[in-house]
Amino acid sequence: MVDVAWLLFALPALSALVLFLAGRRANAWGHWLGVAAVLASFVLGVVLFLQTLGLEAEQRTQEVTLYSWITSGTLGVDFGLRIDPLSLTFVLLITGVGSLIHIYSVGYMAPHAVAHGADEDAHAEPSSDPSRRRFFAQLNLFVAAMLILVLADNFVVLYLGWEGVGLASYLLIGFYQDRPAAATAAKKAFLMNRVGDVGLAVAIFLLWLELGTLQYTEVFARIGELGGGTILAITLLLLLGACGKSGQFPLQAWLPDAMEGPTPVSALIHAATMVTAGVYLIARTNPIYDLSATGRVVVALIGVVTLLIGAIIGCAYDDIKKVLAYSTVSQIGYMILAVGLGPAGYALGIFHLLTHGFFKAGLFLGAGSVMHAMNDDVNMRNFGGLGRRMPITFVTFGLGYLALIGFPFLSGYFSKDAIIEAAFGQEGWQGWVYGGAATLAAGLTAFYMTRLMIMTFFGEERWRNLKAPDGGDYHPHESSPVMTGPMIVLAIGSVFAGFVLSAVGLNQWLAPSLGELQESPDGVLPHALVPWLVLAFSALGVLVAYLVVGRRPTPVERPEPVSLPVRAARRDLYANAVNETVIERPGIWLTRALVFLDNRGVDGLVNGLAAGLGGGSARLRRLQTGFVRSYALSMLGGGVLVVAALLAVRFA
Repeated sequence: MVDVAWLLFALPALSALVLFLAGRRANAWGHWLGVAAVLASFVLGVVLFLQTLGLEAEQRTQEVTLYSWITSGTLGVDFGLRIDPLSLTFVLLITGVGSLIHIYSVGYMAPHAVAHGADEDAHAEPSSDPSRRRFFAQLNLFVAAMLILVLADNFVVLYLGWEGVGLASYLLIGFYQDRPAAATAAKKAFLMNRVGDVGLAVAIFLLWLELGTLQYTEVFARIGELGGGTILAITLLLLLGACGKSGQFPLQAWLPDAMEGPTPVSALIHAATMVTAGVYLIARTNPIYDLSATGRVVVALIGVVTLLIGAIIGCAYDDIKKVLAYSTVSQIGYMILAVGLGPAGYALGIFHLLTHGFFKAGLFLGAGSVMHAMNDDVNMRNFGGLGRRMPITFVTFGLGYLALIGFPFLSGYFSKDAIIEAAFGQEGWQGWVYGGAATLAAGLTAFYMTRLMIMTFFGEERWRNLKAPDGGDYHPHESSPVMTGPMIVLAIGSVFAGFVLSAVGLNQWLAPSLGELQESPDGVLPHALVPWLVLAFSALGVLVAYLVVGRRPTPVERPEPVSLPVRAARRDLYANAVNETVIERPGIWLTRALVFLDNRGVDGLVNGLAAGLGGGSARLRRLQTGFVRSYALSMLGGGVLVVAALLAVRFA
């Protein structure tokens, strides 16, 4: 079966090509073709998984060369695939969760239609979008690129998928082309990702320069030949690439703005797949990071800073999608922290990545359901009491909320607590910093998610006395079965995925790719104490949210003035201001200086020389009158001067 593994990405890629080329002729059936392509890839992924599962651990890594792709001098790159536990785990996540999101999108992107004579409050369909075929084509393109990324057996093919998901995310974030905010968000995501991509590209160049190969197997076998400084440089450059794609500090500012795209995009790209690509990159290159303790410390610190940034900002936003976006930033920070712990955390990072894929995708889809019920409004201050109006959305969203805050025995409890235990298992300052920050963020997560639940699903129905952003009245209603079905499946995963993955031995399954998980001994705190500490912080976060938000009516308008911390959080902790000051404005000034130098310096020199020659030639041209008598007089004068000069020399 591994010989046909190329079908995993070929099917969605072919579907995208058909939908792009078919045009309006595919409007009636194109969305179902997109769903079928991803479902077929999922079925093939399950078959490959079961086949690999039946092999011995040492036989579970297989490589398939499809063809010779690039040959130039001593550089030879094959288009090859690596089928191993890590890649298959991502294949199942991408195609499994991706299939559910595709099905949900059929309802979400459906044209607005109300049955004749039906009760509009009860049967209103999602808002119209005449470009549903284009949406599914771009969604399929993204899935294909993401599958290439995780299936690659060398860094060049990985980079192809890496750039492919960047292109697809640009198209999907800016899908609503008539909205300036969406176009701006798409450009911002594209440009900030390019910064990270430069880091990955330079790391690849450095590996080729030092080792003369880019094949994973050969690179990992020979990486020990390099010096410590070179290995550290490679790990930091790879980390820069991971920060760009996964929205980690200092390149995190693009991800919340990317919520301008359709909600299914947020669920697929910004919860389950693309933003986890950085975690995958570090986990995949674990033999390199194993050789650089400093590199791992930097990775862990980036994760710590990011998980705190996301949790703090999430406490202050009223936009339901941006709260979930910053929650994603924070949770990816947990994963980056985990893989930064090295052999004690590689598998734990992937564990949390999988459980997060279930509950965060479910939360985003639930947010999309709420938005459709509320005329595409995202302001939680305009919600309230929706739990009674949308029981399925309320229950599924609530289960995702409980999994995210680490409620005992739900998915997040198993994966996030394991990371915090491993963090506290580090020695010295690292244990206190890593574990303390992760525990504090767990409490903040419980606070902002409880605040979101209360403002959205509980309390008075504030929307009754308001007008929707489109000028109409609110008519909250439950979403159609094609939307609630995937939400129910993801909610089930939010409840049971952590327990199931832990029980079946995910760590042992990933060992051929990531090495054996090294159980960390009791560090600065005993392991037995950590779950109780995390639970206490989470419970405190829930309690504070109830006391602050739940016991009093929520004002529709934001109270003003606000404290400095709240103001800073609402301004993304000034991340955009820092980017503008440190990068954008100096870049603009440098560009203007270079334009001035080009116009007045380079062009001025060239144009000045041309003008001088032109002016001189014009003046010399005046000597050519065309009159023969003038030329004869000139010749006579010249002859006289020559004779006079000769006589002067002769009689001198």
